[in-house]
Amino acid sequence: MTARTRAAAALATVLLLAGCGPSGEGWPGPSQRDFPPAPHQQVPESAPRTATDPAPVADLARSGWLRDTSRRTDIPRRVLAAYAGASLRVAEMEPGCGLGWNTLAGIGAVESVHGSYLGARAETDGTVRPPIIGIPLDGSEGVMEILDTDDGTLDGDAEWDRAVGPMQFIPTTWETYAQDGNLDGRADPHQIDDAALTAALYLCRTGGDVTTDDGWTTALASYNRSVTYAHEVAELAESYRLTAPA
Repeated sequence: MTARTRAAAALATVLLLAGCGPSGEGWPGPSQRDFPPAPHQQVPESAPRTATDPAPVADLARSGWLRDTSRRTDIPRRVLAAYAGASLRVAEMEPGCGLGWNTLAGIGAVESVHGSYLGARAETDGTVRPPIIGIPLDGSEGVMEILDTDDGTLDGDAEWDRAVGPMQFIPTTWETYAQDGNLDGRADPHQIDDAALTAALYLCRTGGDVTTDDGWTTALASYNRSVTYAHEVAELAESYRLTAPA
């Protein structure tokens, strides 16, 4: 089974619980659950740069690495550039975190099959079209209950919140952590650079040092509290790391 096939299967098993958001009151912490150990984190080689001004995250990783890794992992190159660049940028923003592109790729695989769920795709500008909108978080079986928090601004639902975009953020988390990864002056959860960088910052701010088991599992539990989810992400992250060129 390829990593892409595993990602599709993972998405099917955890979609009802997917979405970056609060872990919930009374839920046991990672140390009390059967969470996997942290996968090894891989930060790609950065592209040569001469300018001192910030660059869009999609321009940060070496082009040859992106080409070879995309071919080996079957991750679309435009999406991979966002994962890789986000790990490089967050290394500057949160130097004690150690987040690798492969964990972001594992999350992106499970959340939206790298922005391709139900026929969507990341276009050349990084915007995922059509937009990926999750199910209503209405408290039905296997689903958190989150009443609308943004008047439907992000998710189009004025009754319940829904997770949005290729990295599946709920509106309150997006409002708190949103980043402008492509430097176009706005943060858009449907734009893969913005979404990947926001996910990276969220993981680092909630988990601290994600190269440790405690840090990684705390970060993943904050992103999605399903133990099955954490195992799927960890398996994919390790698979991507081993498949990518050193």
